[in-house]
Amino acid sequence: MAEQYDFDVLVIGAGPGGYVAAIRAAQLGLSVACAEGRETLGGTCLNVGCIPSKAMLHASEYFDAAANGAMAKMGVKVTPELDLDAMHGQRKDAVKQLTGGIEFLFKKNKIEWLKGYAAFTGKDSVKVGDREVRAKNIVIATGSSVTPLPGVEIDQKVVVDSTGALELAKVPEHMVVIGGGVIGLELGSVWRRLGAKVTCVEFLDQILPGFDGEVRKEANKIFKKQGIEFKLSTKVTGVAVKGGKATLTLEPAKGGEASTIEADAVLVSIGRKPNTDGLNLEATGLKTNQRGQIEIDHDFRTSAPGIWAIGDVVPGPMLAHKAEDEGIAVAENIAGQTGIVNHDVIPSVVYTWPEIAGVGLTEEAAKEKGEVKVGKFPMLANSRAKTNHEPDGFVKVIADAKSDRVLGVWAIASVAGTMIAQAAQAMEFGATSEDIAYTCHAHPTHSEAIKEAAMAVTGKPIHV
Repeated sequence: MAEQYDFDVLVIGAGPGGYVAAIRAAQLGLSVACAEGRETLGGTCLNVGCIPSKAMLHASEYFDAAANGAMAKMGVKVTPELDLDAMHGQRKDAVKQLTGGIEFLFKKNKIEWLKGYAAFTGKDSVKVGDREVRAKNIVIATGSSVTPLPGVEIDQKVVVDSTGALELAKVPEHMVVIGGGVIGLELGSVWRRLGAKVTCVEFLDQILPGFDGEVRKEANKIFKKQGIEFKLSTKVTGVAVKGGKATLTLEPAKGGEASTIEADAVLVSIGRKPNTDGLNLEATGLKTNQRGQIEIDHDFRTSAPGIWAIGDVVPGPMLAHKAEDEGIAVAENIAGQTGIVNHDVIPSVVYTWPEIAGVGLTEEAAKEKGEVKVGKFPMLANSRAKTNHEPDGFVKVIADAKSDRVLGVWAIASVAGTMIAQAAQAMEFGATSEDIAYTCHAHPTHSEAIKEAAMAVTGKPIHV
């Protein structure tokens, strides 16, 4: 007798990985359910992460352009007045529309939303609230949450995480950001633009770990120029809150004399950790690795038959678009097709002003593997950047010295996040720097800087 399953596929978590996996599995004709404990679908990214932060970044850029004289220089004279409630309102509206959109797609694709947090009761069974269900395939897509700083309590009033930093009711006088990674720099720059003094404390000797070395240095210079103060090679040993103010105790990373600084807002952004607590993985026989991640094979299978895992809960960069691609691939693998993600070509973007983006290897990592050629082109020499008064940044193309195959592309430019898609696509097709250099780019566009940087690999850029 055939085994009785409630669903072909049960996805745990409705973030970018989970909801995409659920939709793709349903498109492939499988019966699908998705367990999600939040009131709305979309996970961290849509509710309190990528999407609302971009709404605040975009709005704050308008305010800053008016306040810092950039618009006046172009002949638009305005004196801005900040309506923070309205700014928060447009953020919430964007989130509401997008989360509602996913709910519509679930209904359209006949995906059952099991409301509640899921815990395994066996190798093919899960309890969500009062209901226990069995599924032939279970996809763990539970994402990640903020890494706590030992001894520092997040109260979401004075000491906030990335969620609380989006909800501040007033502009802080002084915000201290603990951590010089993507999230800290993005949210710190929002409040800096709206009038806060911002100090960023980073344990390492440079911001943006994992990014290309030249990009890290240049980004630091640009943010300093914008008014963000950096305390590098510095660790936070304590945060004491009293009467709506925080006193932070700092020490040099290598040890030394302690100092203190005061702030009325502290943002803790030292990274994220995989969400496996409460899943009762013991019931499946699965264990997490030293970093708390669930190990998978090339096809996203875990060591437990019928259980798969994707996104922030597995090794690799914690990025929404990586999770989405894995969601599509895992659904196709479950359906007996071939789902593949090229983990060597996953772009990363920092949505500051200017944006910072990269795909593939850094120059440092590429040099460890062999001889390389590097081409660089400054945005200062790009005609569209010139007309838009956006002189900061550059594009850098790293190619294999022998084959000329592109190994990595890094960019600092106002629209670097959009530009990097071209580089990722070229690398996906195994392009050489010459392939990019000989592709006609529209003029005047920021993307011409990618063409010129590719031309520079062989020493023939035109406009420098």
